[in-house]
Amino acid sequence: MNLFPDLEKVYTWDKLNARDAQRLAEFIAWGPMVFQVSRLMVKFGILERLRDKEMTLQEIADAAGLSEYAAKVLLEASLSVGTVIVNTETDRYSITKTGWFLLNDPATRVNLDFNHDVNYEGFFKLEESLKEGRPAGLEHFGPWPTIYEGLSSLPEQVQKSWFGFDHFYSDHSFDLALPIVFGNKPRRIMDVGGNTGRFAQRCVAYDPQVEVTIVDLPQQIGLMKKATADDPNAVRIHGFGTNMLDDANQFPQDLHPDAIWMSQFLDCFSEPQILSILKRAAKVMDGNTRLFIMETFWDRQRFEPAALCLTMTSLYFTVMANGNSKMYHSDDMIRLIHEAGLEVETIHDSLGQGHSIVVCKK
Repeated sequence: MNLFPDLEKVYTWDKLNARDAQRLAEFIAWGPMVFQVSRLMVKFGILERLRDKEMTLQEIADAAGLSEYAAKVLLEASLSVGTVIVNTETDRYSITKTGWFLLNDPATRVNLDFNHDVNYEGFFKLEESLKEGRPAGLEHFGPWPTIYEGLSSLPEQVQKSWFGFDHFYSDHSFDLALPIVFGNKPRRIMDVGGNTGRFAQRCVAYDPQVEVTIVDLPQQIGLMKKATADDPNAVRIHGFGTNMLDDANQFPQDLHPDAIWMSQFLDCFSEPQILSILKRAAKVMDGNTRLFIMETFWDRQRFEPAALCLTMTSLYFTVMANGNSKMYHSDDMIRLIHEAGLEVETIHDSLGQGHSIVVCKK
């Protein structure tokens, strides 16, 4: 297994002593409580106030509008979690580095909301999902076979957190991706899984000549048209509604794209489904077409916390999204690319929030 250096340091040897290992085991056992306490320390504004000054228990309770009891159980649990510390001489609490990151790191805040609003209750059915190969936790929201069919029908706060998660990880990479995609001045781009059209909007703003066709579920095409309605450049954004899970559904045959863009798309499918999609993409490619696959491969992360986020995100796909996809190791994706009759031309790493772009040709 190939791993980037920072991951190899962590994932190839057992570095904890017995005491630290035992504490981590207990941390795992109490994980749901750790999560909810920490979330509420953010929601009630306690960590924000402790970031600015030390406070006593009563001051914290009064400022947060909580009883002394409620503030005490949160603070005592947070001492064990490691987000706050206490001065035993003054009985005043202050924030730790971990608490600061929980409060201020944008990725952590996005992940916190995503896990509470989208994943938390459904994850009770992880075991069922693993055994049955279906997103059993999705039943918490509705009867859809995958979350994508039901995305437009999810509760407003769930949609907000889902799109916040999706957009955060993709948007930070778009500015770096555009010069790569437009290196050969494409006139026609096919954006597969284009969602609400955010990348397509970047493309038509970047190049006044380019035309972008988004290929996605009919429901998503509807969301895209609504989201881009006020953009004057959106006249060059087109929609092609189809379900790529159906092997019989082909990409637009008359488009003749210069570039095919798949951003955070293939991780939504199982390996056999990815292979089918790539084979169908190859059918509409010629020798000049380039396929750009942008993914957050867990093995190609510069820093280990990013890999942690990605391997945990794989479980979201297991329980909530579709039951059979994941955040892939790049070796697996490259193998599927080759099986589809394509070859890897270049790989661009460390874009935005840990993205890589795999450039493929026929």
